[in-house]
Amino acid sequence: MCNSSNENIRKFQKVCEILEFYDYDKSKLIPILQAVQDEYRYLPEEIMVLIASSLDISPAKVYGVATFFSHFALEPKGKYVIKVCDGTACHVKNSEPIIKEIRLQLNLTPEKPTTPDMMFTLETVSCLGACGLAPVVVINEVVHSLMTPKKIAKEINKIMESEVEYA
Repeated sequence: MCNSSNENIRKFQKVCEILEFYDYDKSKLIPILQAVQDEYRYLPEEIMVLIASSLDISPAKVYGVATFFSHFALEPKGKYVIKVCDGTACHVKNSEPIIKEIRLQLNLTPEKPTTPDMMFTLETVSCLGACGLAPVVVINEVVHSLMTPKKIAKEINKIMESEVEYA
């Protein structure tokens, strides 16, 4: 399917490259989905259909794998994903004011976790496994320990300033 000259196929050239890298091996579905999500920051429905047809498996199987693992996202995420741990240790050490500060600063709600410019997504997670560093926030892959509302505001401002510099 990726060898077609269809306009939509060209649009998803990176997906085709990922499928080729994994030799169209249907047993590599999870790494393929991980690579696609790394590229698009989520798994668009049309791409899951392309993957299914390219691997000669049903779209339901691809969707089933994508929805089984919480790591996969079916909705677009921002460039910066802020994960706030709200497990017991972090909650006791005041993770809630951190969440409130992020929502206030980025004008987010529990129903609207991503900024309209697709710059930030806020996620609360049950446990990041770093209770000794509580409260913990992870921005993309960087762990920030002993976080406070003031420190998270500073981190967000630093990101916003760096984005303006590179715009």
